[in-house]
Amino acid sequence: MDNQTRRKYRRIAHHLKPVVLLGERGLTDAVVAETDRALTDHELIKVRTSGDRQARSEQQQALAQRCQAEPIQAIGRTLVLFRKNPKANPRLSNLSRVGEAR
Repeated sequence: MDNQTRRKYRRIAHHLKPVVLLGERGLTDAVVAETDRALTDHELIKVRTSGDRQARSEQQQALAQRCQAEPIQAIGRTLVLFRKNPKANPRLSNLSRVGEAR
């Protein structure tokens, strides 16, 4: 992904609220399934993580890898993930809500 597209997705994600929360149990199968569902519906999501810096970084990388998503930005406890869905519902996708051309 080029820097211009990444910048555009960061701008879109700025106004989003986290839809997945990684709690004290860490990266469970249920968290991965919910993240996968959210990426299918919305394409661009925010994920909130917990724990110390090293644990957060490892969880964020593992989550992106398990969901086959591209990490757009990671700042502190918040991670922005993107995964293209060619059959995305325009009423649910965060990209189509702001006029993203497909």
